[in-house]
Formats: sequence, C-alpha cells, structure tokens
Amino acid sequence: MGRSHVEVVVIDGEEHPVKLGVWLSNTKSRRDKLSTEQLAALAALGLDWAER
Repeated sequence: MGRSHVEVVVIDGEEHPVKLGVWLSNTKSRRDKLSTEQLAALAALGLDWAER
C-alpha cells in the first residue's frame, strides 16, 4: 500500500475518505514511540514491522 492510498469508510450512510496510506506511513516512522500494546495490535493485523 502506497502513501497515497485512500479508503472510503461509510458511517451512517455518509462516505468519508480516510488517508490510510499517510496514517500507516506516519505510524511506521514513529513506531519507537508506540506502546507495546499498540505494536501488538498492529502486529495482530499483519503489519510485520510492528513485531519486536
């Protein structure tokens, strides 16, 4: 997934674009500041870089 990836989430029938690529890129670059629980949750979602 590239930095420009956008997911559209529907809430109460309204579409909301979410810049998932930007969020993922920022989160990965700041992973040293994440708690063990946060990293474990991301690893459980299949993000290999979150495993320590």
